[in-house]
Amino acid sequence: MHVKNLSKTFILLLLSIYCLGQTAQKPNIIFIISDDHTSQAISAYGSKLAKTPHIDRIAREGAILYNNVVTNSICGPSRATLLTGKFSHKNGYKFNEKKFDINQAVFPEELQKNGYQTAWVGKMHLGTLPHGFDYLNILPGHGSYYNSDFVDSQNKTTRREGYVTNVITQLSKEWLNQRDPNKPFFMVVGHKATHRSWLPDIPDLGAYDNVTFPIPDTFYDKYEGRLAAADQDMTIDKTMILGQDLKVHAKYDGNGDGGNFNRFTPEQRPPFYDYYENKITKEFEEKKLSGNALAEWKYQRYMRDYLSTANSLDRNIGELLDYLDKNNLVKNTVVVYTSDQGFYLGEHGWFDKRFIYEESLKTPFVIRYPGTIKPGTKVSQVVSNVDWAPTLLDIAKTKVPAEIQGKSFLPILTGKGKDWKNESYYHYYEYPQPHHVYPHFGLRTSQYTLVRFYGPKDFWELYDIKKDPKNLHNIYNKKENAQIIADLKKILKQKMIQYDDKEALEILSKE
Repeated sequence: MHVKNLSKTFILLLLSIYCLGQTAQKPNIIFIISDDHTSQAISAYGSKLAKTPHIDRIAREGAILYNNVVTNSICGPSRATLLTGKFSHKNGYKFNEKKFDINQAVFPEELQKNGYQTAWVGKMHLGTLPHGFDYLNILPGHGSYYNSDFVDSQNKTTRREGYVTNVITQLSKEWLNQRDPNKPFFMVVGHKATHRSWLPDIPDLGAYDNVTFPIPDTFYDKYEGRLAAADQDMTIDKTMILGQDLKVHAKYDGNGDGGNFNRFTPEQRPPFYDYYENKITKEFEEKKLSGNALAEWKYQRYMRDYLSTANSLDRNIGELLDYLDKNNLVKNTVVVYTSDQGFYLGEHGWFDKRFIYEESLKTPFVIRYPGTIKPGTKVSQVVSNVDWAPTLLDIAKTKVPAEIQGKSFLPILTGKGKDWKNESYYHYYEYPQPHHVYPHFGLRTSQYTLVRFYGPKDFWELYDIKKDPKNLHNIYNKKENAQIIADLKKILKQKMIQYDDKEALEILSKE
């Protein structure tokens, strides 16, 4: 063969090998998980008042999930489910403020075995430092909005000046800059926002003060036929605290109001104090409100603080997306944005979460995977946060361990999941404090929610989500639903057996 032709053949061979290597390249993954940020506060999900252009960008350039639900709607248990791919009764983390068992397997360990660098920055809220991460720089507990402490992989605590959402992004970019560029990476970016109490970044103070939010049509819900809903302690009217939550005469010295307002630097305190003390508190005193007028004023203040806090969250997500753009990382980096569960923005008169009802059960989830997930993909199937771990392992071309209870929904994201079952199991435990929500387990399908409350009182509820998306009408006792209930109870029991929820099975066996 002629030397010239040989050279061409050799070059083509090298190009083929290079292209094959590029095809087989494992994708990087950035998993952004916020706290209590509900889909009702995201414009991609239809909010007309919230401004979330950067979250919307991920949805537009990838997929948006409309029925992503959780297995236990509170902060720590949701993250434990993410890490393990198991339900709360299996990973042992049923309640907040406990200690996660670090001796159990977590899915990032599988990524490490497959050559991934792994990191978690920001809120984790598990009381321990799990294995599976090459780098940790996390908040102790909930952390603080201003000048928060951070705990590193060596369990060393460092106070970092600045607004926590900005600091988390800064630390995330620092890790990305120092990683090995020849190895794929998996990074969790855990944001504190939008957790109670809602302290916006200084540039966002008053961002929504010119907006009057429509009072939800369920704000004055009477809870007919719903015993647990009537007996909770999470209303904006009675439970929300003027000082701690809404900053009316907030205590800026000592440890008053949980020490939320005594961490400011001399530069940070004046604008914060001026806004809440000289404007908001003054307005409250002048109005002399009571009854429904007071409840509605509290609702407006809650919404303004919540969404102002979310402004920085979205802005920082945009900063991370810009980093990927500038560093040629877009094409081979999967970006997920989600929250640990949904949240009530005045629906039923509430804030907080916990219930199996739609507003707290459903969680925003958007994902961008260039070349694999078609831009503008809309997913209506029911998937759960127990499915997050196996999906991420599937994306990373990593084996899913047999003990993981969830199932990868990557086929749904790519339009191939035709045999997917639209069913999700739920079990909530934390009672009586905080918020006095009865423990309950249940089943969520594409059309129905069947739930069994237990503990102080034992009773069932059934909702037709298609006819009653706000879960206002308990139709369990209607005779015409007997067969539907029997079918759903059969599926529910099968789920309990499949997932080995012995506690729920025992309760069910006593009926």
